[in-house]
Amino acid sequence: MLDHDIELNSLGFAKPPSQTRVVVAMSGGVDSSVVAAQLAEEGYDVVGVTLQLYDHGAALAKKGACCAGLDIHDARRVAEEMGFPHYVLDYENIFKDAVIDEFADSYLAGATPVPCIRCNERVKFKDLLQTARDLEADCMATGHYIQRKMGANGAELHCATDANRDQSYFLFSTTPEQLEYLRFPLGHLPSKDATRALAGKYGLSVADKPDSQDICFVPNGNYASVIEKLRPGAAEPGDIVDVDGNVLGKHRGVIHYTIGQRRGLGIGGLGDPLYVVRLDVDTRRVIVGPKELLATRVIPVREINWLGDEPFDSQSEWNVMVKVRSTRPPREAVIRPLSATTAEVELLAAEEGVSPGQACVFYQPDGSRILGGGWIWKG
Repeated sequence: MLDHDIELNSLGFAKPPSQTRVVVAMSGGVDSSVVAAQLAEEGYDVVGVTLQLYDHGAALAKKGACCAGLDIHDARRVAEEMGFPHYVLDYENIFKDAVIDEFADSYLAGATPVPCIRCNERVKFKDLLQTARDLEADCMATGHYIQRKMGANGAELHCATDANRDQSYFLFSTTPEQLEYLRFPLGHLPSKDATRALAGKYGLSVADKPDSQDICFVPNGNYASVIEKLRPGAAEPGDIVDVDGNVLGKHRGVIHYTIGQRRGLGIGGLGDPLYVVRLDVDTRRVIVGPKELLATRVIPVREINWLGDEPFDSQSEWNVMVKVRSTRPPREAVIRPLSATTAEVELLAAEEGVSPGQACVFYQPDGSRILGGGWIWKG
C-alpha cells in the first residue's frame, strides 16, 4: 500500500521518482532531450524511445527534420550522457500506412493535409503509447509545448505558456484516456530560450541544435516532389480556369497549387489579382477567382475529438474560439453539433483560405483550455 502522506512527485504520482518509470519520446531534438535529461536528473526511472519513421538513408544529410538518422544518433548520445537506456523502434511500415499514404491521397484530392497531427494521433500517442505501457511505465513524456492540468473531471489540455511555441493545434486529437497517461514537462516554460538554457545546464550535445521546420518526410518543404514519388503520374498538366469555366492558361499539375495561392500562376495582366479558390482533381482544373471568393464563414467539420466536460452533442451550440490554421490566432465561432463527431462551425467573421484537410481546433473563449477539434472537409 502507498503511504497517503507521501506527496505527489513532479509527474503526479504518490511515490518517489526512483520508483516512477517514465518513457520519454525522443526525437533527437532539443525539446525532448531536455525532458529526458530533466527527469533523469530528478531521479526518475527514465527510458528513452526514438521512432525510425521512414528510410533515413535519404535523409541522413538533411538537418532540421525529426526522426532521421542523425536525430536517432543525437537521441542515443543524450541517453548515454545522462545514463539511461534508449531504444530505437522501427515504425516505418506503421508510419507509411497511417500517415504518408493518407497525406499523398488527401493532397491529390485537393486538400491541404497536416500529417504531424495524424502522426501524433496514429503513431506517437497510439502505438508508441502502447509500447510505453508494455514497458510498464507509469506515464509517457514528450517535448511538446502544451500543458496538462488536472480539472474537476480529470486531466485537461491547455495551451503552452509561450504562445509562440504553443503546439495545441497539432495535439487536438489527443483523447481523454491518452491525456491521463501523457505528461508535457515543457509546457509551462516562458520561452524556447529557457529550454535551450536547460540543455546547456545539463551539458547536452544538442543544446544549440536548430529547430526542425519541415514535415519530416518532405525535404525542403517540396510537397510536389514527394507526391510524384509516392503517386507517379500525379503531376499531369491541365487547365487554369475562372469560376465560369473560361480557360485562362495551363498548369503543370494540380499538386503544385494550394488554396489561396496567388503567385506563380502564370496568368498575369488580367486586371485584379486572381487566387486559387478551388482544385478540381477529377477534371485536372485549377479554379481561380477574386480574393473575396476565398472568404469562408461556415465550415463542415468531422472526426471531432471533444475534450469538454459535457458530451459534445448535449448542446445545440457551443460558443468557442477556433483556429483553422496553425499560424493564425483563434477566432470567435459557434459550433453546431450534427452528431457526436460531426458539426458545422460558423465563424463570426469570415476567414480566407480555409482549406479541406486542415484541422479546426476549438478553444475555451475565456481561458487556455483546448476543447478538442476536428477535420475540415468539403461537405
